[in-house]
Amino acid sequence: MKCTRCKQEAVMKLKRHNSSFCPECFDIFFSRQVEQAIKKNRMFSREEPVLLGVSGGKDSMSLWFYLHQAGYKVQAVHFDLGMGEYSLRSREIVEGFSKQHQLPLEVIEVKSLINYSIPEVTKKVRNRPSCSVCGMIKRHLLNRYAWDNHFSVYATGHNLDDEAATLLGNILHWQDGYLAHQSPVLPSPHPKMVRKVKPFYTLTEEEIRWYARLHDIPFIAERCPLSKRAKSFHYKEALDFLEEKSPGTKHMFLLGFLERRDRYFASNQEKVELGECSRCGMPTTLEVCSFCRLMERLDSQKERSEENNAHHGSE
Repeated sequence: MKCTRCKQEAVMKLKRHNSSFCPECFDIFFSRQVEQAIKKNRMFSREEPVLLGVSGGKDSMSLWFYLHQAGYKVQAVHFDLGMGEYSLRSREIVEGFSKQHQLPLEVIEVKSLINYSIPEVTKKVRNRPSCSVCGMIKRHLLNRYAWDNHFSVYATGHNLDDEAATLLGNILHWQDGYLAHQSPVLPSPHPKMVRKVKPFYTLTEEEIRWYARLHDIPFIAERCPLSKRAKSFHYKEALDFLEEKSPGTKHMFLLGFLERRDRYFASNQEKVELGECSRCGMPTTLEVCSFCRLMERLDSQKERSEENNAHHGSE
């Protein structure tokens, strides 16, 4: 198998591009994908400090490595979710990588911020999927950190597979509001809502995994313990089946939608008036944001439990 670009020995074949690459040419392909995504969508410049949320997974670790190697100014933050061995391993990978490459990193334990670990939260919230609850908390904390530390943009490692699965889920449930706003760049609709960007949105999980292997980037390979019932994995499986039958399906599905989104969903893009939460001061359409309402609910449950224990203890 020969490299499509230089005709040297290739180490991988990318079916959706009908191309094979040697390590050097794959790096060129990978870099072009990321740079085109950044420039086309005006995500950030090399002079602009970028906050990066790193989980320890292949996507965020590869994005961290790439942005650093490409000369961007990156500050990483890792939220320790308190999920036993999984979180310990993730934290170990992130801290080791930061030390090895002398990259700025701040590690924050979620429990130190909200008084609960993520498993403690999801155990108490039965009427909502664990991934949904965890995602809402992480988005709030990451945006809050970005705002408090004066970042104008933060990046995540969401890839083509992630975005295509989200799109499929939103179409299956006809979530018009989500469809209208799905984008590799989520702009800032409020001074306290920091712009969010996804530089890897045109790269597949397979391509990012190759990049991590070629550059010896460490990452935690196992899935999050709380994600076993996540619908997104079913959507990914369905898309993987279609991709196998017709390479390039995910790419055409997502990028075709992004090209047509404004044409078909413009009526759902009216500007939403955002106020500030009366508890935490962060942007929301309600008097009290979803995050604070969840925290109040958990605190109320904890108080009732302590009162019951005290009552039984006095009998």
